[in-house]
Amino acid sequence: MKIYNSLTKTKNEIKEKKIGIYVCGPTVYDEPHIGHARSAYAFDIIVRYLLFKGRKVRFVRNVTDIDDKIIDRARIDPGAKALKDRVKEIATIYLKRYHEDMDLLGLRGPDAEPKATETIPDIIKFIKILMRKGFGYRTPGGVYFDVRKFKDYGRLSGQSPDQMEEGSRVTVDKNKKDPLDFALWKSSKEDEPSWPSPWGEGRPGWHIECSVMSTKFLKTNFIVHGGGLDLIFPHHENEIAQTVCAGKKSAKYWIHNGLLTINGQKMSKSLGNFITIGDFRDTYKDLNLLKLFFLSSHYRHPVDYTSEKIEEVARAKERINIFLRGVDVAEEGEHGIRDTKDTQMIRDRFVSAMDDDFNTPEALAAVFELVNLGNVYMSEKKVESAKGVKDALLELLDIFGVSAKEPELELEEDDKKLMKERDDARSRGDFDKADKIRADLLEKGIILEDTKTGTKYRRKA
Repeated sequence: MKIYNSLTKTKNEIKEKKIGIYVCGPTVYDEPHIGHARSAYAFDIIVRYLLFKGRKVRFVRNVTDIDDKIIDRARIDPGAKALKDRVKEIATIYLKRYHEDMDLLGLRGPDAEPKATETIPDIIKFIKILMRKGFGYRTPGGVYFDVRKFKDYGRLSGQSPDQMEEGSRVTVDKNKKDPLDFALWKSSKEDEPSWPSPWGEGRPGWHIECSVMSTKFLKTNFIVHGGGLDLIFPHHENEIAQTVCAGKKSAKYWIHNGLLTINGQKMSKSLGNFITIGDFRDTYKDLNLLKLFFLSSHYRHPVDYTSEKIEEVARAKERINIFLRGVDVAEEGEHGIRDTKDTQMIRDRFVSAMDDDFNTPEALAAVFELVNLGNVYMSEKKVESAKGVKDALLELLDIFGVSAKEPELELEEDDKKLMKERDDARSRGDFDKADKIRADLLEKGIILEDTKTGTKYRRKA
């Protein structure tokens, strides 16, 4: 198995049998959107596949529940509560929403999910180590990390400190020695949430929490660090600096997923293209479509979301559903000897693709090769071989966390009446009326299929 390591800029072989994975989780101040889903799903697949390959995985994902963004949100909508109480309330609300949406997506939960506010004592100890070693310094605004004292700063992003632009995602503070220096501890402002420390009342900087949580919860088994491509600088660059300078073990492999755009534009509420996970579910009913859309692009590449692409994915998913339904209702007496050679060859291609830096587009192509093979077997009345394809197909879909179960179609009362009228018409032999009702329902996006066990219905892709 090989992965692209952002630190070495090459594909490296993963030989470890026990793999600790740390992924930067949500900053809980707003609704989870499909960009969050892309990142969370990418690492869910990585964990699932490592487990499939027999590796032992410990997966840690943090929660940033104290941050400038959360405080700003609380100031905009303070309600009747004190600011610090409102901050806590907002973090609680949106963490709950995040969990609900991850559950809707069917993603595996992390083995540990530490919160920044629950790790304050560990953060203070960590900063003390950096101060004692001379990597931190105090200012009226808090405590900062002295970037120039870490000689390898810039290795992850491939830039030297002199090349990094001043003010580019960097906090401007006239008290800093260098524009690139970043906050380890921020002195509290009036009414803000704060904790006591040797440097006065305050709260942790954003970067320090991940260095502390990753090394605390994974210790020497810290193998993989993941996150979005936008976190390479400054967040992950700063994490490496802090961790190494504190004498802790940093990750061996750094994995970054590409970012998502909407119709070629960055997602933004001001542009009206902000799509939450809930929005997608309400529109398309089936979150498996979102997963299949993500699978069609390599996790490291950017992906552009359009409604046309989702409709294309829906048609592809319907191919899977049609094959599976066909196998399930296959006539008895058509069974023969199960041919597994071609099925195994396609399965091997899936594994080979995933072993090469989790190449989901090629692996997904193998999934549809299986569907095509299964349809050939069905056309040749080789039902037993088709059932072997079905077993392999379900195994591979499970690695992707894609459910083969079709979403339930909620019928309106008028549609239910039409279906009953059609059943009555068929029982009377009035097939002209039955066909007309079928056509009317098809125009409304409802497909009817007559089987030996009754009439089945599904949504038109």
